[in-house]
Amino acid sequence: MSTHAARLAALRDTLAATELTGFVIPLTDEHMSEYVGGYAQRLAWLTGFEGSAGAAVVLADKAAMFTDGRYTLQVRAQVDGALYDYISIPETPTTDWLAVNAKAGDRIGYDPWLHTKGWVTATAKALAARGAELVAQPQNPIDSVWATRPAPSGAALEVHDAALAGQSSADKRAAVAAWLKTQNSDAVVITALDSIAWLLNIRGRDVARTPVALAFAIVHADASADLFVEPGKLTDAVRAHLGSDVRTHDRSAFGDALEALGSKTVVADPASAVAAIFERLAAGGARIHETRDPCVLPKAVKNPTEIAGTKAAHLRDGAALTRFLHWFDGEAPKGKLDELQAAAKLRQFRDATNQLEDLSFDTISGAGPNGAIVHYRVSEATNLPITMNSLFLLDSGGQYKDGTTDVTRTMAVGTPTAEMRDRFTRVLKGHIAVARAVFPKGTRGGQLDVLARLPLWEVGLDYAHGTGHGVGSYLSVHEGPQRIATVIGTGGEEPLMPGMILSDEPGYYKTGEYGIRIENLVLVVERDVPGAEKPMYGFETLTLAPIDRNLIDVALLTADERAWVDAYHARVNAEVGPLLDDVQAKWLNAMTAPL
Repeated sequence: MSTHAARLAALRDTLAATELTGFVIPLTDEHMSEYVGGYAQRLAWLTGFEGSAGAAVVLADKAAMFTDGRYTLQVRAQVDGALYDYISIPETPTTDWLAVNAKAGDRIGYDPWLHTKGWVTATAKALAARGAELVAQPQNPIDSVWATRPAPSGAALEVHDAALAGQSSADKRAAVAAWLKTQNSDAVVITALDSIAWLLNIRGRDVARTPVALAFAIVHADASADLFVEPGKLTDAVRAHLGSDVRTHDRSAFGDALEALGSKTVVADPASAVAAIFERLAAGGARIHETRDPCVLPKAVKNPTEIAGTKAAHLRDGAALTRFLHWFDGEAPKGKLDELQAAAKLRQFRDATNQLEDLSFDTISGAGPNGAIVHYRVSEATNLPITMNSLFLLDSGGQYKDGTTDVTRTMAVGTPTAEMRDRFTRVLKGHIAVARAVFPKGTRGGQLDVLARLPLWEVGLDYAHGTGHGVGSYLSVHEGPQRIATVIGTGGEEPLMPGMILSDEPGYYKTGEYGIRIENLVLVVERDVPGAEKPMYGFETLTLAPIDRNLIDVALLTADERAWVDAYHARVNAEVGPLLDDVQAKWLNAMTAPL
């Protein structure tokens, strides 16, 4: 099993032994999570792909790897093209590919704990049209050939104090109970890990970079709840925090508990509850009401306590990043730095705050051509030196108990080319357009996405990722439902509301040469617009760190854009400067001088 070819062959042997001709491998867990624990990294083990979104389909005579535009370069570097065809999504999802490549008589297996009900229904229909069959598997066949598969984390749950959460778990559960009454329902199944963490004011360490715990929950119309979690993860402090209205059970009891709901009306979110949950509910005779998890929107709309906390986290984090940028400005031109060293040094500055719980994702430390790999993750094998007259892209963030950060800066090392400065400035213009946007209540993120792309479109350029994603409060760095994205129907259709936090991160990537991205987090706020006929909203920038002035072609900026940069830099200097030592503060003062 030392090679991915051997792993693929072993999987095919196992499938043949169970009379299957294929199997579908998504990158997720039983909670439809984006970031998953080591035990659920089946796709990475099988294929070598280390991105955060993707899937594979293995047939007897062919296999395919499915990734979106963020991973066009990465998937080719990590997954053997002799073993897998590279398929782009959303253009060709797994269901459509199977509809073309499956043969009559094929039996395609899937793990019902790793797919949504909608996917199962659509894929079964597509296969049936080919004379093939989709077959649920009681045990995932990859687990039988992955001899070194790690066990799920046993880390203890942690209490997230109401002083940080801004609302007690009892009040949140009462709100869910009131909502259940409006739905004429008796209970709701909560499966998304960040929803459970938010609802019960608990956090965990079961998933790297995301402070959640592996658990399921059922909330009832009387505001009580059942929490299904490994017993060893419950400390006395957590039990006391949960109180008598939250009953705890072994995680393995969850399936039987679903069937025990009997003739009750039960809400389940088709986006986050896997197919197996619907099957167990139906087996017990429950009436199933499919609608969105009631925690999703209130979790996304931050309360005043969470907003104050995230602002404190961003100031702390911005000072750490600025210290790094000062250090980098002095060290990079010496020609002795590489990507791993830069990422490690930034981690040191964040650790020095004495409040960092974890990074919010693996730092993207991309020198030169590696910067063009949108979700690049540096390793010993890919580590590049940071050379003169090049660009360095650094996308990073921290998890603090009062907030989650995510920031990208692109820096010139030496003298940038005219093309680099042009592209950087166009990305900056798009960033500013979103940051300055004023829009009416009801506006969806997808309606704003074009603002970030127009300066690039004008010269025939674009980028293959969304412009903005939601961010949690000491939770997931990628949080829905809010997004700023191009494709309506797959993201970007949620109306933006005051209290939501999003990223503003347009970019440009020249394959084999360099990448550019400028990312700040922004908070949706109310705007006072004289004469407005409906409520108006805009963004308040949360991230505080200088933008590389050496990459700005000032002639490409309008007067309003120059004024935005100057005002932003003046704010960074005023708020971050007092947190630095004299040498760092002097450097920041120069870096934030008016254009």
